[in-house]
Amino acid sequence: QTNGTVKGDSIQEFNLRALYNLGPLSFVVPSAPEAGQLAYKSDDPNYFPKDLVGINLTANGETKEIKVLGGQFLVDGMTKEEVGGKKFKVAYGSRYIKLPFSIKLRDFQLDRYPGSQSPMSYASEVTVIDKPNNKNFDFRIFMNNILKYQGYKFFQSSYTITPQGEETRLSVNHDSLGTTLTYIGYSLLYLGLLLILFMPGTRFNDLRKKLRKLRAKQVAILLLFLLPAHSIFAQAHDTDISIDTFLQATAIPVDQAEIFGRLVIQDAGGRMKPVNTFSSELLRKLTKHDTYHGFNADQILASMVINPRAWYYAPVIYMKSANKKVRKILGIPEDQKYARLMDFFDEKGGYKLLPYTNAASKKRIPGAFDKSVVAIDQRVNLLYGVIEEERGLRFFPAKNDPNNKWYSAKDAATAFHNEDSLFVSSIFPLYAQSMMKAKEDGDDKLAKDLLNGIHKFQTTYGAAVMPTQKQIDLEIQYNKYDIFKKLFSYYMYAGTLLFFFVIFQLFKDGKIIRLLINLCMVIIVLLFILHTTGLGVRWYISGHTPWSNAYESMIYVAWATMLFGLLFGRKSPLTMGATAFLTSMMLMIAHWNWMDPSIENLVPVLNSYWLMIHVSIIVASYGPFALSMILGVVGLLFMVLTNERNKSRLEAKIKELTYINEMSMTVGVVMLTIGNFLGGQWANESWGRYWGWDPKETWALISIMVYAFILHARLVPGLRNRFTFNVLSVFGFSSIIMTYFGVNFYLAGLHSYAKGDPPPTPIWIYYFLGALIALSVAAY
Repeated sequence: QTNGTVKGDSIQEFNLRALYNLGPLSFVVPSAPEAGQLAYKSDDPNYFPKDLVGINLTANGETKEIKVLGGQFLVDGMTKEEVGGKKFKVAYGSRYIKLPFSIKLRDFQLDRYPGSQSPMSYASEVTVIDKPNNKNFDFRIFMNNILKYQGYKFFQSSYTITPQGEETRLSVNHDSLGTTLTYIGYSLLYLGLLLILFMPGTRFNDLRKKLRKLRAKQVAILLLFLLPAHSIFAQAHDTDISIDTFLQATAIPVDQAEIFGRLVIQDAGGRMKPVNTFSSELLRKLTKHDTYHGFNADQILASMVINPRAWYYAPVIYMKSANKKVRKILGIPEDQKYARLMDFFDEKGGYKLLPYTNAASKKRIPGAFDKSVVAIDQRVNLLYGVIEEERGLRFFPAKNDPNNKWYSAKDAATAFHNEDSLFVSSIFPLYAQSMMKAKEDGDDKLAKDLLNGIHKFQTTYGAAVMPTQKQIDLEIQYNKYDIFKKLFSYYMYAGTLLFFFVIFQLFKDGKIIRLLINLCMVIIVLLFILHTTGLGVRWYISGHTPWSNAYESMIYVAWATMLFGLLFGRKSPLTMGATAFLTSMMLMIAHWNWMDPSIENLVPVLNSYWLMIHVSIIVASYGPFALSMILGVVGLLFMVLTNERNKSRLEAKIKELTYINEMSMTVGVVMLTIGNFLGGQWANESWGRYWGWDPKETWALISIMVYAFILHARLVPGLRNRFTFNVLSVFGFSSIIMTYFGVNFYLAGLHSYAKGDPPPTPIWIYYFLGALIALSVAAY
């Protein structure tokens, strides 16, 4: 409360939080100035947030930092500054370019898969207005269908749903001459690469001649006889009479389960599929098996629909033997393989794993326990969603629904009216009652009639999206035989036996052993035909080419590997056997837990003929590269086994394998290069650019360069030998593994539609790499 006077023309102490009066002006300085700079701070992201760009502008020796606000799709905001005596206008964002014609948007159409929010396609209905030429016309622009006019190209780039409505965005370029020249260059490249495989005087043709002249003798090899590991399915509580009694009481007969399995449901992604597909996937995910206590998947799902509450008490949720900590949390014995749904809830209905799943979701790098909790939690949610929320059980189409959405019985009151509502809500309870009565008097006619009534309801109101009867029949057969999972074992048995017989032939040749070798080769050809048929069936029932996701691409790579093994090894039992074994390993990997074999709908950009052209070629190229890798391993193994007694015989066999290896690799490089440039054409047709340094594009280019070096290493004097070529063919395959697995599962980009849950790196990978290094050293 002290008062004082500030004396003029003298230095005095300045007091903070004090009131100063200068004539009519009064002020208080509450705190001392802080060191630092005034800066912009990002706000929460919203619709089209602005970016801040700092520019150091220098003129006439003076430098000044200019802050400019702007961003994508923004054309406003011009910053004016004077630097060094000059006046500048600076803007950041988009700018207007006047075209010689106008485009009017008549309508934007976003089509979703039936009953889902997943986009099936999106398109812009536009009208081109060319007043100078007195020309108007309508056009529909959508993904892979571009508008071309007066040298301009308009692409359906993207769309955004805003509170004000839907917005469509088109990208545009003006490069008709450049595109024509580029495509001519691509065509010449494709022609040149293909002529490598057929023209006389090429390296490939020279290898073909050498291979024909080569008379390889029988050789001795070291056989690593690998037997498949078969997991034994052991049901928990096999002697639990209450579960068996309960299933006997609620499970429907096999003939009715067949009718039930042929009904159609709509999954969350909008795909229409038979109940058998959903029930098979459900049971496999829950129990890791195709049956439960002797009942098939359709019988189990029907039991869940008829008496859902009882399934709280069924031990059906699979738990790995290593999940001991989870068992302790649940309070169940350590040796119990299957948990009940009720085991996951306490007396108050609280979810026992909730704290642990929350903790796991927050970790950037989850541990083994976190991963096990997440995996078990997914199975719990799957079962709970079916028996409590009827999630996935969308049996019933609504009349005149604009999006052809189907509903579950729980939606009867909100989605249906009058008789339809009564039918949907009561059909399954009536069916349950009729089944109980049929078990007493043996007359199941009413039960079958009710199932047929559901089918009739579906065909009456859902015919627009119902699959054909042939598609349903084929998909049920596809589920039943699970051909690709069985082919894994068949390929391995045939390949291993072929190795065994070739070895036996070295010691005792004869008519019988030659007959057995030929028989194994015929069996492998028949398995390949079965493999091809399986791909064709999957293509038919899905409605798109079977290489659009991780699982499909894996079985397709296995098919391509076997194809080139047959083409290059038709006269070499050793090559055919090695390829069959490698194919079996690929099919085994395809059926590991982190790959989902479910058939899914396509994302819009993949719904194109380019999927069949580009993807089929570039993914198929992995086959010959995989064949080169396995032949390189066998070649190195023969080098290790070479001694003075068998030198001439083994050298002939190493030559044969190396020739086939180089031919296979050449075909792989040709296919990968053509496929990569075809991808550039697809990108240009879809997005208006050829190359964007996307991770997949970049690693495909790296793989081309790696294998181009390997093929030309023979021109370097120090690398001109079979040992170096075989070593490089083995370790060069790591670039393909990165291109396929690494990019698809660990990196994000425009090819993220193939991305799955990042799989853990198996520990055996490191042992395998160490073994290859040891083999290479020993071969040297």
